[in-house]
Amino acid sequence: MSYRNRQFWQPDVTVATVVVRDGRLLMVEEEVQGRRVLNQPAGHLEPDESLLEAALRETLEETGWHVRLLAFIGAYQWKAPETGRHYLRMAFSAEPIRHDADRALDEGIVQALWMTPGELSAASERHRSPLVWRVAEDFLSGRRFPLDALSHLP
Repeated sequence: MSYRNRQFWQPDVTVATVVVRDGRLLMVEEEVQGRRVLNQPAGHLEPDESLLEAALRETLEETGWHVRLLAFIGAYQWKAPETGRHYLRMAFSAEPIRHDADRALDEGIVQALWMTPGELSAASERHRSPLVWRVAEDFLSGRRFPLDALSHLP
């Protein structure tokens, strides 16, 4: 049965943030199903939260970095082949403002690290999903949209 046949379906809405400092991208190494993978600071949109708020929160929770959002990179739709789950990722660019080195990172996060684009590309077998490089690649190619392209109606 499909959605049109009255079966409810909803994708997982996530946010991801590309943070750059001195030509390096802020990444997280996380433990997922016994495997250490690389991802942008990213996570699920929570109830009553705007996409912008979610991006700021997830970046802080996973890296300890306070950031300022600069632009919307894009929306990405992906279906995980191993689970069949659908993801809708909203990606943002940001600049680092301040690091809270004493802040405990989210459960499952091994560490936050700064990687060059070349290092990230070379580690493609460790990317959590194909979304990781696609978002980074779009950012590196200059893809940017104004943040006000997104609206949150309380």
